[in-house]
Amino acid sequence: MATDVSPLRQDRAHMPARPERAALPDAAATAAGRVRHVPIGVPDMAVLIRRHAPTLLLMPALLLLVGLFVVPVLRLVGLSFEGSSGAFDHYMRIVDRPVYLQVLQRTFLTSAATAVLCALIGYPVAYRLATGSNRTRLLLLALILIPFWTNLLVLCYGWLIVLNPQGALNALLLKLGLVSTPIPMSGNIVGVLVGMVQTMLPYAILPVAANMARIDERVLMAARSLGAPPLQVFLRAYLPMTLPGVIAGALLVFIMSIGFFVIPAILGGTRDIFIAQLIEMNINRIMNWGFAAALSTIVLVATLVLYAVGVRWFRLGTVWGQS
Repeated sequence: MATDVSPLRQDRAHMPARPERAALPDAAATAAGRVRHVPIGVPDMAVLIRRHAPTLLLMPALLLLVGLFVVPVLRLVGLSFEGSSGAFDHYMRIVDRPVYLQVLQRTFLTSAATAVLCALIGYPVAYRLATGSNRTRLLLLALILIPFWTNLLVLCYGWLIVLNPQGALNALLLKLGLVSTPIPMSGNIVGVLVGMVQTMLPYAILPVAANMARIDERVLMAARSLGAPPLQVFLRAYLPMTLPGVIAGALLVFIMSIGFFVIPAILGGTRDIFIAQLIEMNINRIMNWGFAAALSTIVLVATLVLYAVGVRWFRLGTVWGQS
């Protein structure tokens, strides 16, 4: 038998509106007997902390970065424009004096030569690292990383013992009869280049090996199945796919080589100074901080421009794990 509910609906329509339901208390707080009554519309502090936890965790590192890097760098750039004869006084001095242009030219050319040599030497090593057996990979990684972990001063003095006119290499060449007099291989640009290439090789090998490890083998199998000989498979399939990694590694080596100080100071000569030595001399000996700031700003701008070019066109960001 059906019940007539129309009177109930009419009574409910005239009832006052029910108060809005308050937010349920936190389960853990309820269990502990500590129920917090949060007014509606006021954000809970615990919710805010949970929502912005990743940003809050980064705050100490960001504050250190700003205080210890960004502010000093901005002060350095500002100091480079404080000249006695104008804002560009120090920069005009660099342009007008050929000796400073020679130092800049030597620094950039040696860094470029280091990058090219590291790419040429590191490419076959990276190939074996990416395609070899586990035993081969472990052996190559040990050979690459043990010198990389060794102190730079120890490496430089080791090379000084090997490359000096009375060193092991000249003694071997004289004993084999390949040379009649010792070859000067230290105290000049040759010694600097040897030391920089040996130090920078891991930075060229590891990005290229990572790039090679991501290559799809099916592409190479398809090229072989179509009748391409091994050399053509390498030149037209494998090399183009590994070229971004090679250029990224070479750019990384070039950028890092610009600021080398220890290797040119130990293995180089007094005439073959680099820009880092020139900056150190103007700070500690001549006390010309403005000129040193101008030289440092040139290195900083060159580094930023090269890094931007590498990220934009040569996937340099893959070195830091970007996809």
